[in-house]
Amino acid sequence: MGYREFVIEGRNTVIEAFRSGKPIDRLFLQDGVQDGPIQTIKREARKQDTMIRFVAKERLDQLSETGKHQGVIAYTAAYEYADVADILTAARSKNEPPFIILLDNIEDPHNLGAIIRTANLAGAHGVIIPKNRAAGLTATVARTSAGALNYTPVAKVTNLGKTIEELKKEGLWFVCADMNGTTMYQLDLTGPIGLVVGSEGEGVGRLVREKCDFIASIPMKGDIDSLNASVAAGVLAYEIVRQRMQ
Repeated sequence: MGYREFVIEGRNTVIEAFRSGKPIDRLFLQDGVQDGPIQTIKREARKQDTMIRFVAKERLDQLSETGKHQGVIAYTAAYEYADVADILTAARSKNEPPFIILLDNIEDPHNLGAIIRTANLAGAHGVIIPKNRAAGLTATVARTSAGALNYTPVAKVTNLGKTIEELKKEGLWFVCADMNGTTMYQLDLTGPIGLVVGSEGEGVGRLVREKCDFIASIPMKGDIDSLNASVAAGVLAYEIVRQRMQ
């Protein structure tokens, strides 16, 4: 099965895409161009919290499929995003306590795709990602997920910390992955739970980490100090599975 994110080029086309509500993951603008249509595109992008990257014209020429980008190229998601409410509904439909994986600073699409695949196999009801500093649902993510995107809803939110606060009102509690936390085997990871995982280099951001109820670490005996983000997510997700099965 082939997956493809859509490329939109040209000022009027991109403006109309924003105004129609089409989800746009990434926006590339020619550096230094500040005319009226470009200002309009920037305003529309900020309304949707779309990531904007300013690049040289030569870079846009490389990305362009038509050669008529007019200083603007946008990428739409290969898949539609779900709402957080859809994830909670999925848990209720299965009569299960919610199990959600939340990702902070995961910018590598291969990691995101692998985590979505693990989420599906571990029985998580959905994945939540932030709008900024995060990979979107690109074709690479879809391929790496090995089809899991067809079954596991992914929601994109403006503020991960605020989303955690809202989900706490729904009865969830949150465990954050961090090498300085309590060994995961010593924590009670049953019940309605959100697992928060950060990037291999930066980990979970401080503001998000402070919203979590517990900090979990994975025992490591080797000579290096961190796991790949998708591997860490898998290890912790399956500890949650193990405890739920007992």
